[in-house]
Amino acid sequence: MTEINSFKGIVFNPEKNKDLFKVFCPPYDVISKKDQEMYHKRSPENFIRIVLGKESSKDNDGDNKYTRAQETFNKWLKDGILIKDSESCLYFYYQEYIYKGEKKSRLGFIGLLKLQDSLDSKIFPHENTHSEPKEDRLQLIKKVKANLSPIFVLFSDKQKMIQRIFDKYIARTQPFIDILDVEETKTKVWRLTDEETINRLKEYMQDKSIFIADGHHRYEVAQTFLSQLKKEREVGGKEDFNYIMAYFTDLDSRDLQILPIHRVIRKASVSIEVLKEYFSFEKVKDKYALFILLRKAGLAEHAYGLYQKSSFNLLRLNSSAHIEQTIPAGSSEFKKLDVSALQYLILNKLGVQEKDLIYVKDEDEAMKMVDEDRAEFVFFLNPVKINQLRTIASGGERMPPKSTYFYPKLLSGVVINKFSSLD
Repeated sequence: MTEINSFKGIVFNPEKNKDLFKVFCPPYDVISKKDQEMYHKRSPENFIRIVLGKESSKDNDGDNKYTRAQETFNKWLKDGILIKDSESCLYFYYQEYIYKGEKKSRLGFIGLLKLQDSLDSKIFPHENTHSEPKEDRLQLIKKVKANLSPIFVLFSDKQKMIQRIFDKYIARTQPFIDILDVEETKTKVWRLTDEETINRLKEYMQDKSIFIADGHHRYEVAQTFLSQLKKEREVGGKEDFNYIMAYFTDLDSRDLQILPIHRVIRKASVSIEVLKEYFSFEKVKDKYALFILLRKAGLAEHAYGLYQKSSFNLLRLNSSAHIEQTIPAGSSEFKKLDVSALQYLILNKLGVQEKDLIYVKDEDEAMKMVDEDRAEFVFFLNPVKINQLRTIASGGERMPPKSTYFYPKLLSGVVINKFSSLD
C-alpha cells in the first residue's frame, strides 16, 4: 500500500526574506561548480549553504561542509530565517515554462511518502545509482536530520485528482511563493490544510504505483538512514524518519517533459572506427540537421548523434541482431533502450571508463567541451519515453545512471521536512 502524509513543513520566513528568488537553488546534483559559487554570492541566506556547501582544504572531522550545513540550518531556525508551519499541510506546486518555443505547465503536490521494503514495494526506481553521491547525501542527512528537498515521483492520476483539488480549493487563493527562477520557470506554491481533502487524497493514493523520476540517490539514502536508526533504537513505523518528502505529479500528463542526458567522452581506449562494425555513419552538415534526423531515426531504430570537432554524424544501428549478441541479460524492453545499446555497443566497445565519461544535458555545452579539447567527442541521444520508464521500472529493471532528465527541476528550499522525532 502507498502511504502518504501531510506535514508541518519548514519554510523561509517571508518577513525576513522579502525576495524569495534569492534564497532558493536547484537540486544539488544539477549544480555546477560555477553555479554553486553564483548561488553562494546571491544571498548569505541562499539554501545552497545547506544543501551543497563549499568544501575547504582545511576540512576535518569536526569542521566540514556537513557540520557547517548543520550549524547553518540550526542557526537559521533559531534566528527565524526558517520557520515551521503551524498546521499540517500538503504543498501544491505549479510550474509554468517555455520549452523550444512552446508554453508548458506542470502541477503536483509535496507530501510525505512512506518508505517501503524493497521486496514488496510499490515504489519503483528506474535508474541505477552511484555510490559516491549516496555517501555524500547520507553524511548530510545524519547531520541535518531532515529532507532538504523533495524527490520527484510519478503516479497515474487517471481521475485527475490533483487538478480537481487544485481547481476547487486552491486556484483562486494566493500562493505563498510566486517567483520566476533563473531558467525563467514560473513557480507558485500553496498550502492545502483542509483535513477532509487531505484524507481524501491519502485514500486515493493507497493503490497507486509510484515511479521515482528524480531522487534515486536520496531515496536509497533515506532507506539506509532508516535501517541504521532501527539498529540504534526501537522504531514504531510512524515516526517522521519513516517517510521521505516527495513531489507527486501525473505520470500521464501531456506536459511531462523528459530530456536526454548526452555522453561526453574525455578519452576512448580505441579508435571510433571500431563502431563501423555495428553502425552506419551518415555525415550531417550542422547541429540543427543532426537533431532533426536523430529524432526521426529514433522513432524506428537505435540512432545517435556524434560530434567530433566541427564534424557531425548520425549513427544508425546496422542490425538488431547486434543487440541480442552483445547485451548479455535483460528484457526485450531493456534492450530496446537507446541508453542500453549505447552502453554495450558504443561505450564498452570504445573502452570508455567511468572517469572519462561526463553526463551533460545541454547540447551546446557538450560541443564546447569538444571544441576546447576537453573531450574527444560527444554522443547525443533521444529522450527516454515515459512508457519505457514505466515498463522497465515496474518490471524490476533499472536503466543505466543518468538516463533521464526531468525538466524543469524543482527548487530546493521551498519546503523542508525536519525529523522532529529526532530532536
